[in-house]
Amino acid sequence: MAIKSVQDFLLNELRDTLSAEKQLLKAIPKMAKAATDPQLQDAFMTHLEETKGQVERLEKAFAELGAAPRAKTCEAMKGLVEEAQELIDEDLPPEFLDVGLIIAAQKVEHYEIAAYGSLTTLAKSLDLRPVGLLMGETLNEELNADKLLTKLAVGGINRKAIEMAGAEEEEEVG
Repeated sequence: MAIKSVQDFLLNELRDTLSAEKQLLKAIPKMAKAATDPQLQDAFMTHLEETKGQVERLEKAFAELGAAPRAKTCEAMKGLVEEAQELIDEDLPPEFLDVGLIIAAQKVEHYEIAAYGSLTTLAKSLDLRPVGLLMGETLNEELNADKLLTKLAVGGINRKAIEMAGAEEEEEVG
């Protein structure tokens, strides 16, 4: 797509973000299946449902702009999804895998927070209030997902992995 205006730039970024979300529709169930902590599994499945709604919001944004909702491969998300898959494929103790899955998921969330924050700001700058509101709604979901992942990590998943590692070190010393 040739970018000839700031609105073209917005459309280009919406296409990239649509690709990112569609990649996540495939990746999140794999992350949920790999997770061993029930709360982490639930968080992934809840976010999967939110992601479906985020795709719908992106499609509404395209409609607001009179454009077809076509995705353009998001290479950044492709890399983040590949990193998560590599982690899943490693032979890690369950507690360590959950720590790694939270890290991988937060990398994804931070990318999405940057994308939706930028889309919201750009849409508002272009006086495209409906698009800005749609992207702002998704931005809030991404911020909440990131907060939940932090809560799960601090609330027990990281501690479990640390305690497990400490127990293994004591066995090796003893």
